[in-house]
Amino acid sequence: METAPAVPPTAADGSPYPNRALPTFERDVRRMFTHIAERYEWFDHLASLGNDYLWRPRALWDLDRFRAAGPMARVLDVGCGTGELARQVARHYPGAQVLAADFTGAMLRRADEATRSRPEAGRVGFARATALRLPFADGSFDLVTNAFVARNLADLPTALREMRRVLRPNGVLLTLEITEPLSPTFGRLFHAYFDRVVPWLGSVVGAAGPYRYLPESLRSLPPRAAFRTHLEQAGFGRTEARPQSLGIVTTFLGEAGRPATQSR
Repeated sequence: METAPAVPPTAADGSPYPNRALPTFERDVRRMFTHIAERYEWFDHLASLGNDYLWRPRALWDLDRFRAAGPMARVLDVGCGTGELARQVARHYPGAQVLAADFTGAMLRRADEATRSRPEAGRVGFARATALRLPFADGSFDLVTNAFVARNLADLPTALREMRRVLRPNGVLLTLEITEPLSPTFGRLFHAYFDRVVPWLGSVVGAAGPYRYLPESLRSLPPRAAFRTHLEQAGFGRTEARPQSLGIVTTFLGEAGRPATQSR
């Protein structure tokens, strides 16, 4: 059983956060999230100034406008963390069975504990899995979701291909992620907060390394247009990128099995 380390985690090279250049990156990301699992959810609410309460519902509204009519019976939430998006999806689609998957045991335990008393608990299950090697058959799901996961992946194209593989034809992928603001002026304000204040807040709660990793992880994420290209190369024919909060986050949407035409 995983337990949170007594001291902040380090990468294999001794740095205070995962180093994408190392072959141990995936292992180090898992160790980092194990370390912050107990404080992850409330710290995100604090660091986002409460905006993350709005981002997930808005992403699902974007999804409703994007997707064609069809079943929404089987949903996979990849990198579920403490289960916030999985529970939101279950409430939004009351007929759906939602499987929340994460590669960190500590996060899954937190998600399970947070879900047990909810009305949607009977429709939310949990599984240990990594986005790079999903242990599910081809075409198993109508919808695959993930929130604030993409920038932590060791191999984004491989993960997108895996998510496409487990979707039925015409199924939909929803990826919600932190992105560069649309306005350079607002971007400077955003980075002053995101690059300096958030890591300082992390140090206050004893997690300086993981929250210094946040700005670094954003720099590794492709721009919106390039992200959509990755979606198309993974087998998503119709794609959209819908910014929220002046571009601080973006809802990326892709439909599997359609001709390669873009709606925006």
